[in-house]
Amino acid sequence: MASSSSYNSPCAACKFLRRKCTPGCIFSPYFPPEEPQKFANVHKIFGASNVSKLLHDVPPHQREDAVNSLAYEAEARVRDPVYGCVGAITFLQRQVDRLQKELDAANADLIRYACNGGLHQPSTTPMVVPPPRQRAAVVELNRRIANEGGGGFYQTPSSFSFPYYNPPWNDHYSPHGGGFGGSI
Repeated sequence: MASSSSYNSPCAACKFLRRKCTPGCIFSPYFPPEEPQKFANVHKIFGASNVSKLLHDVPPHQREDAVNSLAYEAEARVRDPVYGCVGAITFLQRQVDRLQKELDAANADLIRYACNGGLHQPSTTPMVVPPPRQRAAVVELNRRIANEGGGGFYQTPSSFSFPYYNPPWNDHYSPHGGGFGGSI
């Protein structure tokens, strides 16, 4: 004889709300009993009534995506009540911008190195392909090296610096070397 307790186990939403889980429960396909925190976060941020209304308004084939979005935003709001997932997205976008600037600086250094005759020496490091906006400069550089024997094609001013985003938990990080606080 099979146990009927697993079949009649209430979903996480009904368990949280302390009500009987009916066979047509709108929450049961999306909030399984083994994920109670998922519904707790969604309920805390959006409210069970609002989530129920939203699920009834969304076409059935889009409900799972809607619940996953609600759960993601709710978890982000629990972690960061002010900005939610926008704070994480902003942080990641700033990190991408910082890394793009570091890549541009490294490519500029490669061009400067190539202009000073460094291409004639064997290197163990692979050559970095510059982004499209710098390819024309590299073509011009190669033409000058072939025709004129090199020369100072590109010089970065010594006072030139890039703005780096330092997150609040990383106050002592120096991207210009030395690691944290210059102690390394």
